[in-house]
Amino acid sequence: MSTLRKKQGDNSAARSVWLYGPGLDLVVGCGAWSAPLLLLSYFSMASSIRAWSVAFYALALFVNYPHYMATIYRAYHRAEDIHKYRIFTVYTTGLILLTVFISHFWLGILPWIFTLYLTWSPWHYSGQNYGLFMMFARRAGANPGRTERWALYGAFITSYLVLFLGFHTGASSDPLFISLAIPVVAGRWGQIGLGVIFFALSAYGMSGLVRALGWRKLLPCLTLFSSQFLWFVLPMAMALIKGMEIPQNRYSSGVLAIMHSAQYLWITSYYARREASEAPGRNWHPWAYFGVLIAGGIALFVPGPWLASRIFHHDFTTSFLIFTALVNLHHFILDGAIWKLRDGRIASLLLNSRDRLANAAAGAGGRLSAAYKWLSGSAVSARSLRVSAALLLLAWGTVDQVRHYLALRSDDAHDLQRAASLDSFDSLLQMRLAHRELEDGHPQQAEAAWRKAIQSNPADPAPRQALLQFLVRQNRFDEALGLTDASLNYTPKDTNLWVDRGLLALRLGQGDQAVNSWSKAIAIDPGQMLAQLYLANQLDHEGKAGAAAEHYKVFLGAIARQPAAKRPEPEKVIAIALRMADCQARASEKAQAVQSYQLAAKIAAQTKQIKLESIANVNEAALQEESGNWGRALPLYQHALELDDSIADRTSSAQDWLAYGRFLDTAGFPARLAYACFVKSARLEDSLAEGSERKVLADASTTAEKRAGAEASAIRRDPEPFLRQALALRR
Repeated sequence: MSTLRKKQGDNSAARSVWLYGPGLDLVVGCGAWSAPLLLLSYFSMASSIRAWSVAFYALALFVNYPHYMATIYRAYHRAEDIHKYRIFTVYTTGLILLTVFISHFWLGILPWIFTLYLTWSPWHYSGQNYGLFMMFARRAGANPGRTERWALYGAFITSYLVLFLGFHTGASSDPLFISLAIPVVAGRWGQIGLGVIFFALSAYGMSGLVRALGWRKLLPCLTLFSSQFLWFVLPMAMALIKGMEIPQNRYSSGVLAIMHSAQYLWITSYYARREASEAPGRNWHPWAYFGVLIAGGIALFVPGPWLASRIFHHDFTTSFLIFTALVNLHHFILDGAIWKLRDGRIASLLLNSRDRLANAAAGAGGRLSAAYKWLSGSAVSARSLRVSAALLLLAWGTVDQVRHYLALRSDDAHDLQRAASLDSFDSLLQMRLAHRELEDGHPQQAEAAWRKAIQSNPADPAPRQALLQFLVRQNRFDEALGLTDASLNYTPKDTNLWVDRGLLALRLGQGDQAVNSWSKAIAIDPGQMLAQLYLANQLDHEGKAGAAAEHYKVFLGAIARQPAAKRPEPEKVIAIALRMADCQARASEKAQAVQSYQLAAKIAAQTKQIKLESIANVNEAALQEESGNWGRALPLYQHALELDDSIADRTSSAQDWLAYGRFLDTAGFPARLAYACFVKSARLEDSLAEGSERKVLADASTTAEKRAGAEASAIRRDPEPFLRQALALRR
């Protein structure tokens, strides 16, 4: 087993564990503020979402954005670094810029980019925590062996994997996040197993460090380790125990991102200060440094979405998400390449080693280097350009903050209108404005806002659906149909849109267009349940019973495969099963119809839908009677009558006694029993429909009365004994 060894003869390193001092290093650098900040965000965010959103957006200007710029500053401010990492500083950057351009015109790629960003973020946070952990350990004088290093690294990896499984277990609730849909059982047990591995590796790796250095010198390392636990392992443990759901976007881009960014600025500012002190003739100016980071951070995030929205009329929110995801991905790639403790220069500045490296340019000259030297030089024109650009970016960032604040004022139409005046091509803002205008009684302004939202992002279904509902409520079906046709040009495979188009066509009396629309929806997605149901109903209405039955069958099959909690109400499922059976019967598919009636009766019995069970029994009985299976029809009629009586359903009782009497008469049972059934039905005659049913009853009763002969008068006085006989009949 490998051992841990203290560095000998380097007392200065032991005295210089801290970078800025124990307070700032522990709170910001090691994440000692994690517990209070996480608790604060957890308990207060749900009650004040708007305030937190404004706060996070403001913090982004001074913390998040500058932390990205710190990587740019580190990679590009020295010509030799540009040359050394040119595969990342030049080629990867070019690829990212190309992706930014492509993704504005191919929005289908956005969920993939955003999923990669959200999944990679916690890995990036873990890598930074591990790097700082090792930095503090080595500054304290530790030299962990290979086994201990791998154990500690494995602990950081497994803590990330615990969160990874949490993100990708089950279906995604975020349309921008593509989950791997790991089965819930596998995901949960995987998290438990990884949690056990995390604690085992942590105990092994930390025990060696403690033996070599003691607890006191390891305070920053222990704090970092506790932060890693609080960031990744504890939330997942709470999710497993309490059933809490942690949204991927809020977790990767919320309070953790703020803490990570502050931590990043803490270490990069120290590195930049040390680097400046090592270079002859250079002085460290912290305000100038942070001014560059703030202005540069604004340049990375703010102008892009504004220009894309203003000039190219792209949706501001979508463009902002694209820039957010891709700037982050560029940061992750670049950061992983340039921050390595095994790099001699980085080690000499972060570990307080006595080695000093030359500041050679290594041949990294050229136009880029010359341009940078001029821009960062002392020439009046260069300085004026720097100051002007910084002021412009700060003003732009301020306007962006104001716009964001106004856009969140969903209860104030005037503020929303002011935000829209700054940039109207924002579908989310226009949706809020439309809702507010409608609430305030301004339907025309609301319609204009919805149309603006659709113009900004034609592929977004939310504003289209809102406008469709508005037009339908106003009976403007022609316009609504035109809207669906226009939207299909952008999203031709949107099955929900095809379903809506079919419903609108049906409202306008265009049955063939409705069938065509629903058929296209099914061709795109055979599992489109509503399209199957609507198409079945329309085909049934057109007299195409066989085709309708097939679509009812597909619909019911899809329901059967769903979890019980997501299925429609039982009465709706039973009604559809009954319609399928009716269609099968009319299509001369009697065996299938019998099975469908039995299915409906079974579901009704299981879910206590007594009336529907009675209907299913009577319909099957009639079909069995028609097929000559009188022995099977008899108990079905009897059971239906018992069900009717149990719920005191007069209408069903009247109809079913009439049907049972006709069955007994046809099957050759004694006429007195059939006549008793007709008498019973007649006493409930007020529940029968006018016209046909009453005429059938009257005709059948007259015929049976003649056949009953002398017993007819006794039956009319008291039919109950005869009815009990009728219900007691067996095959």
